[in-house]
Amino acid sequence: MVMKLTDADREKVSAAIAVAEAKSNGEIVAVATPISDPYHDVALHWALVPLFAVLAWAAWRPTALAWWYNFLLGGWQSDPTTSQLLTLLMVFAALKFTVALLILKWMPLRLLLTPHATKHRRVRRRAVVVFKAAAEKRTAGRTGILIYLSMAERRAEIVADEAILKVTDDHTWGEAMAALIADVREGRPGDGIVAAIERVGAVLAEHFPRTAEDTNEIPDKLIEL
Repeated sequence: MVMKLTDADREKVSAAIAVAEAKSNGEIVAVATPISDPYHDVALHWALVPLFAVLAWAAWRPTALAWWYNFLLGGWQSDPTTSQLLTLLMVFAALKFTVALLILKWMPLRLLLTPHATKHRRVRRRAVVVFKAAAEKRTAGRTGILIYLSMAERRAEIVADEAILKVTDDHTWGEAMAALIADVREGRPGDGIVAAIERVGAVLAEHFPRTAEDTNEIPDKLIEL
């Protein structure tokens, strides 16, 4: 199922950010993206499987390759030479490789064949890049935090600025991540982001309670990439 964010989702996220930031000096940035990486290399790696399978088949049954040569050329020629057989093998391998690549252009299949660890690394890497552009060092107290959702992979990341990192660790955000992913898996990405914002806001309010000098340094809106 392809998830999409609605105008109502955007309004809910903006409102949740405003409520959370009203209790702390932290600045929450919520980002959602359809997908974090095209995974072209994954498609390439899987397309090599049928290519090598053809080579293994020819090594195992070289007489089958000769049979195919005679079948395709009508069997009117003399026994094929080694060069002719290798040329046919190259054509078969290239054809299998090309067909596999074309099939793997279908993103749902490509995602299905992508290892979980690869998805995790790519989503994390993209989240860090987005954080550096959208939140890092953009607050006076270095209290910016990014909630990043990649919908195709159904994965999320929380990336925090240096002041927040000093008083938290990865376990701090476990509840927020669990709440976000639970709703995303049910097809409610907007509700998931809101749930994560509420829990992140509670942590920020505990460690960075709002002071009179606090200003809204980053707009309270959902960023869609």
